Amino acid sequence: MFPQFGATAETLSKASTMMFRIGTDAHLYDDPDDVSIAPLLDSRFDSEKCEALKRLLALIAQGFDVSNFFPQVVKNVASQSLEVKKLVYLYLLHYAEKRPNEALLSINCFQKDLGDPNPLVRAWALRTMAGIRLHVIAPLVLVAVGKCARDPSVYVRKCAANALPKLHDLRLEEHTSSIEEIVGILLNDHSPAVVGAAAAAFASVCPYNLSLIGRSYRKLCEILPDVEEWGQIVLIGILLRYVIARHGLVKESIMYSLHCTESSHSEEDVSNVEFGPVKESSNISGMCDCDSEFVNMVSRCYIEGLDEYLSRSSYGNQVSFELKGTQFTSGKGNDDVKILLCCTSPLLWSNNSAVVLAAAGLHWVMAPKEDVKRIIKPLLFLLRSSNASKYVVLCNLQVFARAMPSLFAPYYEDFFICSSDSYQIKALKLEILSSIATDSSISSIFKEFQDYIRDPDRRFAADTVAAIGLCAKRLPKVAHMCVDGLLALTRQEFLNKDFGSGDPEAGVLIQVIMSIKSIIKQDPPNHEKVIIQLVRSLDSIKVPAARAMIIWMVGEYSSLGEIIPRMLTTVLKYLAWCFTSEALEAKLQILNTASKVLLCATGEELLTFKKVFSYLVELAECDLNYDVRDRARFLKKLQSCNLVSQEPEEGTNCLPEKDLHVVTECIFGRQTREAKAESINYRFYLPGSLSKIVLHAAPGYEPLPKPCSLPLDDLNVAEGTCAIEKGAADYSGTDDHGTSSDVSDEESASDYSSQRSVTGSTGSGHGDDSEFTSEGNDNADPLIQISDIGNATENQNGVSQSPANLEELMSNRALESWLDEQPGSSNPGMSEQIQVRKSSARISIGDVGRRVKPKSYSLLDPANGNGLKVDYSFTSETSGISRLLVCIEVSFKNCTSETIQEITLVDEDSNRALDSADQAVVVNESSLASYDNVPTLVPMEEITSLEPGQTTKRILQVRFHHHLLPLKLALFCDGKKLPVKLRPDIGYFVRPLPMDVEVFANKESHLPGMFEYARSCTFTDHIVELNKESGDSLLIKDKFLAICESLALKMLSNANLCLVSVDMPVATNLDDASGLRLRFSCEILSSLIPCLITITVEGKCSDPLNLSIKVNCEETVFGLNLLNRIVNFLVEPALV
Repeated sequence: MFPQFGATAETLSKASTMMFRIGTDAHLYDDPDDVSIAPLLDSRFDSEKCEALKRLLALIAQGFDVSNFFPQVVKNVASQSLEVKKLVYLYLLHYAEKRPNEALLSINCFQKDLGDPNPLVRAWALRTMAGIRLHVIAPLVLVAVGKCARDPSVYVRKCAANALPKLHDLRLEEHTSSIEEIVGILLNDHSPAVVGAAAAAFASVCPYNLSLIGRSYRKLCEILPDVEEWGQIVLIGILLRYVIARHGLVKESIMYSLHCTESSHSEEDVSNVEFGPVKESSNISGMCDCDSEFVNMVSRCYIEGLDEYLSRSSYGNQVSFELKGTQFTSGKGNDDVKILLCCTSPLLWSNNSAVVLAAAGLHWVMAPKEDVKRIIKPLLFLLRSSNASKYVVLCNLQVFARAMPSLFAPYYEDFFICSSDSYQIKALKLEILSSIATDSSISSIFKEFQDYIRDPDRRFAADTVAAIGLCAKRLPKVAHMCVDGLLALTRQEFLNKDFGSGDPEAGVLIQVIMSIKSIIKQDPPNHEKVIIQLVRSLDSIKVPAARAMIIWMVGEYSSLGEIIPRMLTTVLKYLAWCFTSEALEAKLQILNTASKVLLCATGEELLTFKKVFSYLVELAECDLNYDVRDRARFLKKLQSCNLVSQEPEEGTNCLPEKDLHVVTECIFGRQTREAKAESINYRFYLPGSLSKIVLHAAPGYEPLPKPCSLPLDDLNVAEGTCAIEKGAADYSGTDDHGTSSDVSDEESASDYSSQRSVTGSTGSGHGDDSEFTSEGNDNADPLIQISDIGNATENQNGVSQSPANLEELMSNRALESWLDEQPGSSNPGMSEQIQVRKSSARISIGDVGRRVKPKSYSLLDPANGNGLKVDYSFTSETSGISRLLVCIEVSFKNCTSETIQEITLVDEDSNRALDSADQAVVVNESSLASYDNVPTLVPMEEITSLEPGQTTKRILQVRFHHHLLPLKLALFCDGKKLPVKLRPDIGYFVRPLPMDVEVFANKESHLPGMFEYARSCTFTDHIVELNKESGDSLLIKDKFLAICESLALKMLSNANLCLVSVDMPVATNLDDASGLRLRFSCEILSSLIPCLITITVEGKCSDPLNLSIKVNCEETVFGLNLLNRIVNFLVEPALV
């Protein structure tokens, strides 16, 4: 009527759409024309390049093939713009696999970007390199992944973990061990993001190499709650498999009791009495014991593989599943089991349904029976989620509820049907309700069932009737009530209409008769009247399948009681009268029933039954269905012989009477023994797995490993292997390039936390090395050894690599260009020095170790300590309790004129009320592995009394966990509490690691680039020593020795190090100390990772010297903190 208003509305709609698109890139999807893209890619402006790349990605999203722009896009990979570089990498990721040859053109740029200061660029480069699926560059990618696995950035290390499955897919059999070593490094990472990705890589690359898990098992358990959700699911499965393979099943768990139940009921297992059944009440809230076979089958299927399952099934379930007593462990006494259960308990309330289900599955298998109940409420809470999640949870609850009905019996109301539930969910809830019903809850459940029967979904109504039958079988006390309700259903008019067997209403009636039939089987004598009522309802029931089952019951229980035998004649006559109008299944059952009745008939009724049977056979022989005709001929032949035996005729050819009776009895004989429960012969799958939902072994499904199948030897780490096998460091995410990134670490230099799991005595050979001496003996080696500095430099930086090392896969020049280093040197600033000096002398100062005096610190001064003076100093003494402990010598001096009583030093948070027996408790490494990652103090022996002027020393042992903040302690004396603070020294978080120069150079060559940290400082301690001897005419070599001794004493007095070598320059200028180099080595107490220190001197002997300190260490934060500590005490002036 008013077209102008329609036009206005359309215009307003378009204008509104345009307004919403302002400021977005939605316009890129409007015009798929790519004519203007090529010039934009060649533009010199980054904004135009971004526009072109965005258009390409928009075309890719719409399904267009834009691979013809590949060469032009590759050219922009070297752009300095992060936005352009990111878009280029996205494009390359999409087409690298399709056009790998062109992608190889930019491999050099990728390697260069791997050394970029920005961690995002390094991560993008690694992702793109891993996306090029070519065997040619696989070694280069492997080296890149190995280096990025040690990158300071968390995001880069996570990308390295994600790249490992791509490498594994290339089937690089020769590099399998190298890939697994990198997986081990990443599993030892401190970052939860990296550990989650590493767990996924482990599951894809080496799921059976559980020894990698053993090296960091406790750390993985502790970090599990912080891992991202999908990584938690994978990691839970890995840890569960490791615990079972390492320690076996738990004695107190359901698995153990089920196997014991099986063995206690089997004569074959009577001899295996080393782990008898757990004494437990067999009557679980009124439940019957018929589920024992089910629960045994479930636990058996969790462990056995497909071949074992097929073998067992083919032999009719006769193959017994036996477990030895050594394949079980105590859940209350095993620390590994306890920490796993403890760390997975918080995950039961995770926001992710899959995480909750995975944690619940672990507790179902490993938790003691009294603790399994903790999984109930979290699982029931998941029933409030979406229908998809609800179905998955119910599929698992179905098995749990059937195995342990008592757990879920109090929560039956949570399984009541909701109107919004799908049919699949309704069916599962019905089955669970029928499994957990008890005598106290059955009345409420039946009220619900009465409503369900009236549901419009008649298939669901039929399932409800089946559930009623199951409840009656499980609870015999309510069987009569169930039967009465079912019989009432048979009398309802809407069920007695003439339906086909496939009609939904007919399905309800059929299920009613089936349920009644199953109830009668349990106790036929008590249900005689039920059978009579069913027979009387034959005239009203029109469904063929229902009529067939009633007719079957007439023949099966024809001799039951007194009433049924008397009414057989009338019933058979009625069946013969309506035979021609019956359906196929009813006709067959009529013939069978007549045969059964005739077989056992005696007396006067025998003649009547013969006539009815003959009449039925004649009708059947003329039937249109050949099945009915064949059945009639068979029964006629069989019964005619039986009749002849009673009325013999000449010329009759039949079997002997005895044999014929046996045959007939086998075919039509009634069941005289109790009905045996059907054997469970189908397979169950692990909780939370996809196979549990699809009911077959999905790709990648693996059962639990055999208990105790992982030998202890696989967990020990061989001495002398590379750092990967010794256990990688807890790498920090601090970017040593100083650039900001999207992903930053939470750790700081003041709180370096890298708790390691103690799985063995790795590197125990160094435990007794507490002397600060140079290598060799003073009398064994000459004072001065001349060596060529060029060769030494070559050995230090260009040492030949063994074929097992990753660096052999890539040329040295490519690696150096990757790290942006100058070829041939790990420190560009020293290239000049190497070119000037051609040789050096290696000197030995063997007596320096006896001159080391550790620095003393004040813990409590007399003014604040009521006359008690307490000092402490860090010692190089090795703890006899654990290698993780740092020994501190504490000196107590009484500066008063009165005796001080009961002096002890304890942690501020600990309880003072400890007697001497409590303090003498044995402390071992397992007790030091605190889960909260806080410093641990070993109780100190109490000083009973301290006389005036007396000084007493005690050794305090502390595990600092790399914490650098002051440790708060409490000093008790004379009943008073004095708070004190003990300041940790990172120089004593290490212990000496003796080695020769060749080993030092070899290890140093493996730790270049990102594992190398350097600083400079000024050193003046040597000037004091030279001035003391100014009156003597010292030789130049004495000046060098004085400088070396001053440096060595300063280092060894402030850190627990080992002096490896001292190289003295040989030059014409005898007053120039430039080129003097000292090497020290040590290893971190917690991880046994080597730490190398090199000090290079510059300047004249009589002047302040410029020192260049270099630290090589895999643990980034630890190396930086140690470097800062060394610089700080080197610049401190010497005490005169």
